[in-house]
Amino acid sequence: MASRKAMARSSKKRHLDRAGRQTKWAPFWTVIKKYGKGKKVHPSRITHVKRNWRKTNLKIKPRKTAKKHLG
Repeated sequence: MASRKAMARSSKKRHLDRAGRQTKWAPFWTVIKKYGKGKKVHPSRITHVKRNWRKTNLKIKPRKTAKKHLG
């Protein structure tokens, strides 16, 4: 369960937080856990989402604001 402080954050920050965890890497011990001791596999094979903060942006919609010209 998330803390009250985490729930109070904006939805954009929550999206960014989750996306930050979905990167194309995994700790080396997960390879041993998943494939066994004798298997040599790159840890990135375990993760599904390939993301780089320099290359790809997240599709997060901006907050809706009132249009100024309508009064």
